[in-house]
Amino acid sequence: MASSPQSYRSSDTDSVEALHQLVLASLDDDQAVETISIPLAGKSSIADHMVIASGRSTRQVASMASKLTEKIKSQLGRSARVEGLPTADWVLIDAGDVIIHLFRPEVRSFYNLERMWAFGDAPVAVPDPTPED
Repeated sequence: MASSPQSYRSSDTDSVEALHQLVLASLDDDQAVETISIPLAGKSSIADHMVIASGRSTRQVASMASKLTEKIKSQLGRSARVEGLPTADWVLIDAGDVIIHLFRPEVRSFYNLERMWAFGDAPVAVPDPTPED
């Protein structure tokens, strides 16, 4: 595991949702592909949300991960733990209440985390923002 500080978990639902929305907005800004959010509250003690997204290349995956960890630190004052950044095929970001998996498409389809963590429920697809006319 990374040598960064222990991940922060909050019991405040507002701060959990603020983190979740920050993650989704950052991934949208960075043009992540097929972003989904799986609610884990009440199903697992590891986090309240799991977000899974893809980048088109290792460079994009690494960039999304770096920008996201910087935003979490600067906007929320939290240090996220990051694994897999050097190769950027699969980057895991543990932000405490939200766990983020960023993949290259081939690696994502191989591991198929959505199926493993769905608990029989369909994952919640994050809608693409509709362009304004």
